Amino acid sequence: METTKLRTDIEAVWDDRSLLGTERSQAAIRQVIELLDKGRLRTAEPLDDGTWRVNEWVKKAVILYFPIQKMRKMGCGDIEFFDKMETKQDFEALGVRVVPNGVARYGSYLAPGVIMMPSYVNIGAYVDSGTMVDTWATVGSCAQIGKGVHLSGGVGIGGVLEPVQAAPVIVEDHCFVGSRCIVVEGAHIGAEAVLGANVVITGSTKIIDVTGPEPVQYKGYVPPRSVVIPGSYTKRYPAGEYQVPCALIIGQRKESTDRKTSLNDALRDFGVSA
Repeated sequence: METTKLRTDIEAVWDDRSLLGTERSQAAIRQVIELLDKGRLRTAEPLDDGTWRVNEWVKKAVILYFPIQKMRKMGCGDIEFFDKMETKQDFEALGVRVVPNGVARYGSYLAPGVIMMPSYVNIGAYVDSGTMVDTWATVGSCAQIGKGVHLSGGVGIGGVLEPVQAAPVIVEDHCFVGSRCIVVEGAHIGAEAVLGANVVITGSTKIIDVTGPEPVQYKGYVPPRSVVIPGSYTKRYPAGEYQVPCALIIGQRKESTDRKTSLNDALRDFGVSA
């Protein structure tokens, strides 16, 4: 898609906010949000070498969209909202199943086959096909969720809108994220990883692979196919030694099982709570 002109307009208004009142600037901002809503643009995207590129100018457009929107009443039946942002509509045509009280904001993308239980997806997020967003799970601004992912009940996927150069939370294809997990601050979960219940992954969380003779430590990144549980390590403070939360990689999903089966197998094999 050729977006050079659109990008130029967004960068111009970002540098000079007096342009926000012009019809051209507002049209450019709204066009970016529409393209996000349809999945034709992304705030971050995978590259052929396995790395991810943050599209800063797209994130700028999301930020600029807020001041040009006016507060208004909106709702469905007896349910009323008062906000600047529209909600997504026409899920049947999109091929998305949404259970009552599931809400996605306009400007987020839900691919065909996504299932939303009573849950929430924020503007700028991208949720790929076949993913389940389970009850009371949240997908924050600009988060990138892959194909066939299961976000279990109460999962919190954080939004990373500012600073614009910051990478969003990324959960790659076929991951299983257990109940009440928290993944924030641009953390990156590699493909087919399994996070047991209550795992917390932030940009600074120590993620320690304990499967070998010596621990291997990561920060903000869970390698593909890892099976992860909550853990702790001892840290010395002036007042004494205390246990600090971390995440432990205790194994790998088996190659011998398919993706659907291996989710359950991983939980059974390693005693991980879902």
